[in-house]
Formats: sequence, structure tokens, C-alpha cells
Amino acid sequence: MNKRILKTLEYQKIKTALAQFLITAQGQEQLQKLFPSDKQAQVQNWLNETKDGVDILRLGHEIPVTPTHSINAELQRLKIAAILNGSELYHINQILQTAKNIKDIFTELRNDGVNLRALYEVVDQLTSLPSVAECLAQSVDQTGKILDDASPELKRIRKTLQNAQQRVRERMEQYLRGSSSKYLSEPIITIREGHLVLPVKQSARNHFGGVVYDQSASGQTVYVEPQSVIALNNTVQEQQIAEKQELQKIMQELSDLLRPYQSELRQNAWLIGQLDLVNAKAKYAEQLRASEPLLTNDNQVDLKSARHPLIDPHQVVPNDIKLGIDYQNLIITGPNTGGKTIALKTVGLLQLMAQSGLFIPAAEESKVAVFQQIFADIGDEQSIEQNLSTFSSHMDNIINILQHTSADSLILLDELGAGTDPQEGAALAIAIIEAFSKKNCTLMVTTHYPELKVFTYNFKRTINASMEFDQESLQPTYRLLIGIPGSSNAFDIANRLGMDQQIVERARQLQSGESQDLNAMIQELEKQRKNYETSAFNYQQQAQELQRKSAAVAAKEEKLQQQKDQIIDQAKLRANQLVEQSQQQADKIIAQLRQLQQQADTQADTVVKDDQIISAQTQLKKLHHERQLQQNKVLRREKKKQAIKIGDDVHVDSYDQNGVVIGQDKKGNLEVQLGILKMRLPKEQLTKIKPEKQENQQQVSRQRAHSALPLQLDLRGERYEEAMADLDQYIDSALLANYSQVTIVHGFGTGAIRKGVQKYLQSNPRIKKFGYAPANAGGQGATIANLG
Repeated sequence: MNKRILKTLEYQKIKTALAQFLITAQGQEQLQKLFPSDKQAQVQNWLNETKDGVDILRLGHEIPVTPTHSINAELQRLKIAAILNGSELYHINQILQTAKNIKDIFTELRNDGVNLRALYEVVDQLTSLPSVAECLAQSVDQTGKILDDASPELKRIRKTLQNAQQRVRERMEQYLRGSSSKYLSEPIITIREGHLVLPVKQSARNHFGGVVYDQSASGQTVYVEPQSVIALNNTVQEQQIAEKQELQKIMQELSDLLRPYQSELRQNAWLIGQLDLVNAKAKYAEQLRASEPLLTNDNQVDLKSARHPLIDPHQVVPNDIKLGIDYQNLIITGPNTGGKTIALKTVGLLQLMAQSGLFIPAAEESKVAVFQQIFADIGDEQSIEQNLSTFSSHMDNIINILQHTSADSLILLDELGAGTDPQEGAALAIAIIEAFSKKNCTLMVTTHYPELKVFTYNFKRTINASMEFDQESLQPTYRLLIGIPGSSNAFDIANRLGMDQQIVERARQLQSGESQDLNAMIQELEKQRKNYETSAFNYQQQAQELQRKSAAVAAKEEKLQQQKDQIIDQAKLRANQLVEQSQQQADKIIAQLRQLQQQADTQADTVVKDDQIISAQTQLKKLHHERQLQQNKVLRREKKKQAIKIGDDVHVDSYDQNGVVIGQDKKGNLEVQLGILKMRLPKEQLTKIKPEKQENQQQVSRQRAHSALPLQLDLRGERYEEAMADLDQYIDSALLANYSQVTIVHGFGTGAIRKGVQKYLQSNPRIKKFGYAPANAGGQGATIANLG
């Protein structure tokens, strides 16, 4: 990609915005090397990495990159067999610890079933070196100091040194507090040439014995190491020398430990920088509310609600822009300050961002191409060094662009032909457009020449466009209108600003007839477009209102039905409670009847008593209302349709007893043997009993439950307790319906319901296994459970 386009479209400002999210030296280094690629595979891979970073952020995670230093100098010193100091060792330890943390997090994501496009492969290239990292961690701290635990010998030396220094200080402090303090210039302990000394008056220099290491500028004070601490100070110096030797030995060993892993360390540092840059791209996408662009193979661009990323998001006007689909050349006409140049820059800059692996500030499903080159001639790029005029500068730039343009190029030309005689400029602009069209490139041009409107209308694969202008407010709206040429609103603006009406009318008369007709046609088209948009908006509002009212009515109906069902259910519950109370009393009566039956001697009495028993039982059972009878009514209707013959086993509904059909009278009534009773009953009161009756009823019930219960439960928007209760009830119903697999949609949100769902499924013994849904079926927002 040529460097001039990067400067023209302010690509560096995008990189500066990215830099604020970087926290590693390696990430900054990679950002400096980031430029748009013209290789589709490379661009797609970059976009895949950014998509992974965005998905990880949406899941509430973040790639655990920590601030790290560049280790290029450290690796170079290892290469020449040098010994690294404490700070250099710590910088390498940072790389190893960060690599370990990253691998741990991605292992967790992989175990959770999080689908990523590219970053798993990147992370798999990291080398942990756990034993080396552990050794460095226990040997060096973040300040570069070698820790006591680096070796047993260092620990022993430092302990001896500390004890010796403590004894020296205690002995010296005795002089400060004792009778000898009167010989001191000041009651302090100081250091000279590495020795603890006392500031002694010149007149008492021999009082303490020992060695004089220094004296004051006035000569009134000498700094004396007392004789009594010389031996202790010698011990301190010996231990300090031993400490330096041991530190050198430790740093040598650690450097030798790292030396075989130079390539692994270099790769780790580079990959950490890459992941840091991915993190920055994801955060920048979140800041811009950007989306992933889809790559096309045929230089087609379809930007939906595209916004310029460097304009205040509260002020920028989104635009839909298409190139290379139904037309190859897009010619935007109209007056200045309407937003033509911004539209041009938006297309170019969003292309550069996409070809750098960045998400773009546009709506979902927006498409971009991968151009080999993007050229632009935008604004006043006059060359002072060459002393060229504005027009000459533009022509020089366009000539250079023409020489390097191919079919895989995007050309952006602003105010083509400006800076010279209008007629000549318009003719030259037309010729230049024709020349670029022969190159089969993708061309986007802005111009204020009216001649290009007619040319564009007749030229193949070329379309007019304009920036909308509000006739009421006399202000541009910055909306791009494709298919409608721009009109100059000079007369209307002058008239509304108070220009004399005669002057305006005279100007209209001086305008050529063709221009008048063209402007009138454009204004009429604009008027029709606005009327259409107003009508479409009103229809949309009406449709939304109808939809809202329909939803409200449906909600009321559902609420009424729920209230009705609840009232009926409560009434049946109360009725059943009353019947159960009566049942207890009835049992006593039936028991008494049984006793009378056993005492009876005659058959007639027995029949009567059995009849009394059956009637009593039947009447009591009729008082008991079954709840949820909708399915039972269907079963009863099916039973009544069955034909009954002599010898069939039947159920007498009115007495709730089973019997056998033994005959039929002339009226069609059936004679039924009920135990020792024989009764004539109408067919309507009998139900044929089949051996497979119970099994068939269960199968019908299962089929009905299966058909009524959906395969998916949506818990989004519910409270946690409500969601868990619905889940428990749904799983029970799914098990009764013999479902083998169901989907629970819990969404992303805060993750509370998702965790609750997984905890419930894990604790339910009837759940064989469960896991996140595929990316095209909800991904982390849904869980699939297999029932057993």
C-alpha cells in the first residue's frame, strides 16, 4: 500500500487510537509495523484474531497480557555469553510468567467449549518453561534484586552479614549514649569508604583509637572507625565480598539456564506482543461500536450505516455506500460543504482499517474488498517545493495514479477538474473518468460540475449520487443519496437570505434552458423521494403501533386465561377436599353395609345390599372432580366410538365398575354381569376395555406431551430464581416426553443464569451430558443437554 494514501486518509490517527490500549513494548513494536495488507488470507486471519478478542471481551474475560519490557537486548547478551543482571533476568521472567498465564486462561476457555477462530493456534505456540520460570521467580524480584532464596549459600551469607552489621551498629550506638559522647562533634553514625565511623572532635581523635578515614573541611572533625569495631567491620566487608561473589555466581547460573531457550523466549515475546495488539483491536472495536467486515472476492464494497471513525460519534451521520456491485463508478455531485469529501474519506479509511484486521464503524454484514492499491487525490495538495499551482498539483497526482492503477485498485478523486475554467474542467473530468473506467478499477469521484450529471446518467456502470440538502433549513443533512444527482441550490439560498427577487429571477433567466430543466428535474425527484420516505416512515410507525397493540391484546388474553385456569383449579382443589372429607364418612357407612351383607341369608337381600354398596360408591366418586381433564375428555370421546359386542370386557362409567357383556335386549341395551349383579345399561354408559388400554393411553399422553413441549427453553430476561424454577419444571416435562436432547437459551449477560443452568444440569442424574451450543446455534449463549 502506497504511503501517500496513509497520510491523506490520516491512517496514523487510527494507530494512535490503538496505541492507548497497548501495555507491552512488544505490542507497541508490532503496532509500528502494522500496515494494510493486500493479501486476502492475511487480512482474513487478522480479522479472525480480532473477532476472537471481541468474543473474549463479550464473555467477560480478557487476554491476560501484563506490561512487559522489550527483551531484545537481553537476548543479544545471552547470545554473546554475557551474564544478565537482576533487572534483565526479571524482564525475561515477566515474559515467561505472562506466557503461562495466557496458556492457563485459554485452556480454561477451551475446556468451557468457547469456540475461537484463530487464537488457540497462536497460544499453542507459546512455550511455558515452568521449571525455568519457577527458578527465576524464586531468585529475582520485580526491582531486579536477587532474593535470599536464590541459593542456600546466599541466604547464609546475608544472615551472617546482617548479624555482623547489627553488632557494629549496637557497639557504635553505645558511644553515642555513653560517657564518650562528649568527644563527638555530633551524636550520629555515618559511613566513609564503606566503613561505619563516628564524627570525633579533632582534639579527641586518639580517644577511640582505630582508623581515621576522613576529616571535615574545617579540620575540626575527623571521622574515626573505633578500634573496638574494626574486627566487626572487617567481618562485614568479608561477607559483602562473599555476597558479591555469590550473586555473580547465581546470575551466571541463571543466564546459563536461559541460554538454550533464546528462540523460545524471542517467540514468546513476539506472540505476547501479537496478543496485546489483538486485545487493543478488540477494545478499539468496542469503543467505536464497530463490527466485523465481510471480505468479498470481486472488489465489491457494501457499507451499511458507515461512520467516519475520527469524527465525534454524536455528530457523525451514518451512510450506506455501495461500490462495484451494480455499478463501477460512483459520481457524487452537488454544492460544497455538503459532506462529499467526508463520504470519500470514509470509504477509503474504512478500507484501510479492514485491510489492517480492524473492525469498522459500520453495521453488521457490511462488506469490503481487499484492494491491491488505494489511491486518492483529496483536498489541496499543492507542492510548494515544485512551485506548482493547485490545478497542476492535482493533475500531476492524477497522472501518477493513472500510471499505477489496475483492476484491483480503489480510486478516490475529490473535486475532479477543479481549479481551472469550468467548461474545460468539466470536459477534462469526463475524459479522466473514461480513462479510469478503461482500467476496470473501482472509482469514486466528487464534483460540482453539472455537466457530469448527464454524462453519468448515460455512461455505462456509472451512477449519480448527491448529499442531501434540506430546503427548509437551507442546511446540508450529510446523508448520501445514491441514484439522485445533486442540484445547486444557489437561487433558493439567495432568495431565502433576502436577495432582491428581481435579481434572483434575472439570474434564473440567464441560466441555460438545459440547466434549468435539469435542476427542475432533480428537485422534483428529490421531492418525490422525500414524499416516499415520509410515507414509508408513517407506514412503519403504523405497523409498529399495530404490532404493539396486538401484543398487548395477546398478553391480556393470556393473563385472563391464566386467571381462569387458576380459579377453576382452585375450585376443583376445594371440591376435592370436601369430597375427601365425605369419603371418610362414607367408608364407615360402606363398612356397616358389608356387615349387613354378610349377615343376610336371602339372595334378594344380598342383591339389594350390593346395589346399595355400588350406588354409594358411585355417588361418592361422582362428587370427586378430576383436575386437568382436558386430555381425559379426548380419551373418553375415543372410548365411546368403540363398538361393544357380547363377551367384551367393559367399564360401567356411572358405577365406576368393570364387568362382562352377556346379552342385549330389543331396545339395544346391553346386559352386563357386575360380580353377582346383572344390570341392563345403555351403550353410552359403557366403555370397552382392551388389554393394551393402559399402554395406549400412556403412549397417547406421551405423544401429546411431546407435541406440546418445545425443544428449546428460553430463560433470557428472567430473574435467577424464576429461571431455575422454570428449568426444573421443563426438564421434568422433557423427561416425561421422552426427549433425548433439549436446548436451554440463557444468553450472555452477567453469566449468573448460565452458571446456574450448568450447576443444575451437573447435579441432575438424568442428564447424560451437556455443553455449549455451536457458534451458529447460540454459542456461549445456549447450552445443549442430553437426557437419559
